[in-house]
Amino acid sequence: MIAILDYDAGNIKSVEKAMQLLGQEVTITRKRDEILRADKVILPGVGAFGDAMGKICQYGLFDVIHEVVDNGTPFLGICLGLQLLFERSDESPGVEGLGVLKGEILRIPETPGLKIPHMGWNSLEFQNDGRLFRKLPKESYVYFVHSYYLKAADESIVTAVTEYGTKIHASVEQGNVFACQFHPEKSSDVGIQILKNFVSL
Repeated sequence: MIAILDYDAGNIKSVEKAMQLLGQEVTITRKRDEILRADKVILPGVGAFGDAMGKICQYGLFDVIHEVVDNGTPFLGICLGLQLLFERSDESPGVEGLGVLKGEILRIPETPGLKIPHMGWNSLEFQNDGRLFRKLPKESYVYFVHSYYLKAADESIVTAVTEYGTKIHASVEQGNVFACQFHPEKSSDVGIQILKNFVSL
């Protein structure tokens, strides 16, 4: 069973549908026992960093997420879910993230000809042999919607990068923790393969 964490963020239903398409049993939940029983856990999300951290704390999910990670259960953060796993964000100064991974979330710099938020398809450059990207061709295209981007403290956990006004750490893996800034559930066949790779861990 796959648990999708419910903290009132957007985009939860499209992740649920993608997982059901892959034949997975899915529950959208914020119940500790259900989350800890799950074979895999997903933290999706679209929204603001500070609001999301407030909800995560309000619903008692902060400690549960750390428990899931410590237990070695495969854990996937998507979009805002990736950002929340890190220490801080320019979007919400003074608000601490989950701190599961080291790094910070920065605003995409203003660049002539590039719109913010970044909405659309970008190609990925793979590195560090990411398990999510097995069986995918080089420079696969995925779908992004974001105004802030990850700068991981440790480049060795970064498994995919892209360029949009700056170098963006688009995906990371560390132990049982995986995260994507882009939306695999909206990234056509490439995204389905990424989710399939996560399911098969």
